[in-house]
Formats: sequence, structure tokens, C-alpha cells
Amino acid sequence: MAKTLIVSNRLPVKISKNEEGELSYMPSEGGLATGLGSIYKEGGNIWIGWPGLYLDDEKEQTKVKEGLSKNNMSPVFLTEKEIKDYYEGFSNETLWPNFHYFNQYCLFDDDHWEEYKRVNQKFTNAILEHAEANDTIWVHDYQLLLVPSMVRKERPDMSIGFFQHIPFPSYESFRILPYRREILCGMLGADLIGFHTYDDMRHFLSSVSRLAGYSNSRGEIEYRNRKIYVDAFPMGIDYDKYASTAASPETLEREVRYRTSMGDQKIILSIDRLDYSKGIPQRLRAFEVFLETYPEYVEKVSLLMVVVPSRDNVEKYKRLKEEIDELVGRINGNFSRISWSPIYYYYRSFPLEALSAFYRMAKVALVTPLRDGMNLVCKEYIASKLDQKGVLILSEMAGSSKELSDAILINPTDQKQLVEALHRALTMSEEEQIKHISIMQKSLKRYNIFHWVDLFMKRLSQIKEEQKSHLTQQITEEVAKGIVKDYKSAQKRLIFLDYDGTLVSFHDDPNDSKPDENLIQTIEDLTSDEANKVVIISGRDKETLGGWLGHLKLDFITEHGVWLREYGSDWRLKAPISGDWKEEIRELLESYVNRTPGSFIEEKNYSLVWHYRKVETGLDELRTREITSHLKFLSQNRNLQVLEGDKVIEIKSSEVDKGKAATLWLSDEYDFVFAAGDDWTDEDTFEAMPEDAYTIKVGNKSTAAHYRCPSNKELRELLLSFTKW
Repeated sequence: MAKTLIVSNRLPVKISKNEEGELSYMPSEGGLATGLGSIYKEGGNIWIGWPGLYLDDEKEQTKVKEGLSKNNMSPVFLTEKEIKDYYEGFSNETLWPNFHYFNQYCLFDDDHWEEYKRVNQKFTNAILEHAEANDTIWVHDYQLLLVPSMVRKERPDMSIGFFQHIPFPSYESFRILPYRREILCGMLGADLIGFHTYDDMRHFLSSVSRLAGYSNSRGEIEYRNRKIYVDAFPMGIDYDKYASTAASPETLEREVRYRTSMGDQKIILSIDRLDYSKGIPQRLRAFEVFLETYPEYVEKVSLLMVVVPSRDNVEKYKRLKEEIDELVGRINGNFSRISWSPIYYYYRSFPLEALSAFYRMAKVALVTPLRDGMNLVCKEYIASKLDQKGVLILSEMAGSSKELSDAILINPTDQKQLVEALHRALTMSEEEQIKHISIMQKSLKRYNIFHWVDLFMKRLSQIKEEQKSHLTQQITEEVAKGIVKDYKSAQKRLIFLDYDGTLVSFHDDPNDSKPDENLIQTIEDLTSDEANKVVIISGRDKETLGGWLGHLKLDFITEHGVWLREYGSDWRLKAPISGDWKEEIRELLESYVNRTPGSFIEEKNYSLVWHYRKVETGLDELRTREITSHLKFLSQNRNLQVLEGDKVIEIKSSEVDKGKAATLWLSDEYDFVFAAGDDWTDEDTFEAMPEDAYTIKVGNKSTAAHYRCPSNKELRELLLSFTKW
């Protein structure tokens, strides 16, 4: 029976060892653990990850494995060096600051990168120990960016999902990473890649296009004979859990104690993990300015600030902690009264019931990170407001701001705006509070953590089915042997070969794509066999192709079927075609050349081509959309066709295409028909071929061809094998 493997850096459990060496297991209460509990606890499903403690003794490791297996978990044991270099080093000193736009903190250490790769391989090996055919693998977060491609390499047909829980940076930030392309290709091993927000998704697609060279259409990427889908899946919380906890007797008892201790104050709540991305010092300074600007709130408002310890042995976090301590000390020193403290500051974690009591007490929740993938604290606050009274001030830099638009949204670096937001929140009427909270609660109830898990898993399943239905077989060594065998047993053969991208690689200048000596020799060997008729079928003009290959025993179809020539005959038009339209279209194309450095026009007898291979990435996509839309508008009712090729846009008469021209050669009987091409103009050729023909797509794009090969290099090797008896 197929199972699901959840893979993350940490397992959803806290393991501790007492003085006697006995191990105890405590389940995690995090949002991800709660949501995925509905998956990994079922049947034979497994959660794979680091158990959180170092164990060198094999007996202890075996004991932990047995203990965790009872709860459907499988540990990956990491050494102290691996945690130091892979997790604390590359993951948190390189990826974390880069992905959160703190590039001044980035550390580029090749040893950390090598350890990151080794540990990702270690996780991959753990996956492969458990993975079987038809299993689904869901990999989580930035510590394991290379795992999808590593698994894909060993199990090409595996269903793999990946979800990024922190932001994905813009191209301008991501491009500074020396390992950027390897990271992108690592992620592209997945079938479905999820982010919290559309912005993160857009940044990822831009980086894939600009740095890895793979364009996308509506979030779909063609990569290595697979369609990869990229989408936004905002993560929710277990709404019912937080609402019920807020109503529990223990929470209510704690609220009474806390209120008695703090007095009759309006509470502003701030809860964060210690991190420079959370904007804690900026928040404190804004609160200080608020008390100076609105002195009437002195002795009436207190900031309850919880900072959860994190990495405070790292120098920059240590300095951050010191800065926070100094700010709290200064503000409390300047404003405190004997019976009142402006800030209640706790540098520790609290149990859920205590946090729930804080949520209930707080008049205002202040959630103002400088950058955050999602941030669930604000959602927990909203879910805990059973009386629907309270105000959420939320940073527009948090992913959750895209969903919680009824909060007071602020720019966390705009101190004046934050001060005024505090004043607005404290003076907001109860009627308005209830209105906004109720709208946000309705949204959070619907889009909860279980909805998020279900949505992602269903989409991954759908994608895998779509991939299977559109799968084109790769030309393996065995497939190639079969094709060669049929070729050699045939008595009469017809071979159609596209030129650019199929027989030769693309070049910035189309005139640099002349055939090399090896290609000339291969074609001469093919055409010297009397059983073969070889047809070059191309979008190129007849003058260029005739000049390069006209001396060989070849037939030609050029300009997508406009000009035809059989060996020993003259060039002829397939049908009378008018070129009267060219002047107006040329004028339009010239206007785009003037606006687009690196582009140029190629003129053929009965078509015009706009080339943009040298145009800056990003600008090329913009101009392509513009020019295609413009050309399609102009071509209406003119019997013209707009073709998009590899970094080219061609406009020609719609009366001709490669497929229609190819049928003229198919009128004879052949017992071996072969056609190869690389772009979507060759799809007409493939569709015109008989069912038993060998049709081959060069490259990774979707196709009607029966087979595909990675590049023109492999195709030429196959053609060369035809000539060896």
C-alpha cells in the first residue's frame, strides 16, 4: 500500500535524557506538527528528521529508533559537526539572512556548503531506505533544498512535494549566493513547489528563469521531461485548538492571576523568537515614542513582551539580545512608576495555556516583523479572541498580511506610522473591533492547517496523474537499440530533420549555426544509402540552408513549408503566397527593436522573425508578451500566423506549416519513418506522421512526439548509429 513520507530538519518530538540515561519523548505542539499529524500518524506513513539530540552510541540509536517507530517516526542522526556546519552554518548563516533580505549577515563558507550537501544526501539516503514505488514524499523548508533532486536522481518516477516555510527572496537578493543554481535545480526535483505567498512564488519563478534558464507559463516549469508546478498555499493554524484552549479552565485561571498581578492596564502583546528579522528593537523604540507622544497613556498601557530564546550563543544574536535588554531597561527606567511598569519582558518560552491567557488579555497584538514567511502568532491571537474584542497591528512584510487585511497593516520601518497605529488601536470602538475580528476569524476557520495540508496533498496527487498522462518516453539505450534495429531491417526509409536546436545548438547570431564537419559527414553517410530519403524541414530561409547543405543529397522544406526542393530539382513554392503584409509588420517589429537592446529582425522570403536571444532576462519576457499580443491583433483577418520559437517570434502565412508540407513526401509508401524537431513548430510535423513513425522531441517541452532526447548531441549520436553496420 502506498504511503506518505514527511521529511523535515526536526522531528515533531522533543527527546530528553535524564541523569540515569533514560530517554523521554514529548510531542511538539507546533503548527506544522499539528497539521501533519493527520498524515504521518496514519497507516504506514513516516516522518523523517533529526531527533534533536546527539547520539554516538549505536545501542542508544537503536533504542531511539525503536521508540520513535512506535509513533511513525524515523530518525536521521546528525553529528555535532554536521549541525554546526549544515544547520547553524549554511542554513542559518547563509540561507536565512539571504532569504530574509539581511545580506550583510550572510556568511559564504565553502566548507559549510559541502556539509550542507552531505547532510542533504544523508536525509536522501534515509528517504530511500523507506520509499517504495507509488509513495509520496513531502520535503519541508530551507534546510533541505537539495533533497528533491537527490531523491529524483535515484527514483525518477517518485511523487515529490516541497514546501518553503520562510520567504523566498527577490532575484536581486538571491543572485548573490554562489550556490544559487545548484539550490534552484535541487528544488526543481519536486513535482509541486509551495510557498506561503504569491510574492515568494513570483520571486522563485523569476530566479529560475534568470539564473537557471527555465521559463514558466502560469506557474508551470518545463524541466527534464517533467512539468513542475509552483503555487502559493498560505499555511493556517488549528483554529479549534486555540479557540478551545482560550476557553479552558486552566487558561481562565491563569488570566485571573496575570490580571491581578499586572493591575488594570490595557495590554499590548508582543511574542517573537529572538531573531533580527522580527523587528523587536524597532518595536520597542516605537513604543517609547508612543509614550512620549501620548503621555496620557502612561500608567494605562503596558507592553507584555515575550522573546523566546534562540541561538543566543551566536554573536549577532547575543548583540541583539543585549540591545533588547538595554532598550527595555531604558524605557522602564524612564517611564516606570511604583505601581506601574511600561514593559513586562520575559526572555523564555511559555506553555500554550499561558500564551492563550496572554492572547485573551491583550487589547492589542503587535506583530511587526521586518520580514516573515507567514507568522502564525497573529492567527493564534485572532483565534483566541472569543469575545471578538481586540486589535491586530500587523507588518505588511509578514506573509499573513495577505490574508488578514482587516488588521491594521503597517510598514515596520515607519516609526511614525507604527506609533499612530498604536493610538488608533487603543481608541478603536468595540463595534469596529468586533467587525474586523469576526471577518478574520471566519477566514481562519475556513483556511485552517488541515485545509492547507489537504489542499497541498490533493494538488500533488493531481499533478502526478497529469504528468503520467502526458509522459513522453525518454530514449534510453534499450529504446535506441530498438529504433536502430527497425532502421536496419527497413527497405525504404523517410527521415525528417529540423535544423536549429535539433541538429545544431542555438547561437546568439543565427549565422553562427553553420553545420560542423561531423554533422556534414553524418548526413553524407545517411544520404549515401539508396534506401534513405532525408528531408531537412526548417523555419530557415532557403538561401541559408541551400548555401550550407545544398551540395548534399537532401530534400528541403524551408520557411515552415513555404519553399520546397527535392534533390536534383529547383526550388518551388508550395502554393502562391503573398508578402504584401510584410511592410506594415516590419515597421512594427522595427519599433520593438528600437525599444529592446539586443533584439533584431531576420527577413525571409515570406516571413519575418524577431530574435531576442541577446535581450536582458525579464525585459525579454515583457517584450515577448507585448509583441505577441500586438502581432496577433494585427494578424486577425489577414491569414497570418504568429509562431513563438526558442527566443524568436515569427510571423508568416497561416496557409503553410511544416506538417502540411511533410504530407507531400508521405504520399509514397515507407516502412521506416523518422522525424525529429525541438520547438512547437515541429509539432505540426509530428502530428502529420503515421502512427508507427518514430517521432522525437529534442529538449524538455511538452510534445506530441512518441520519444524525446535531452539535446541535439544525443540525437546526432542516434543518427550516427544508423550509419554503422
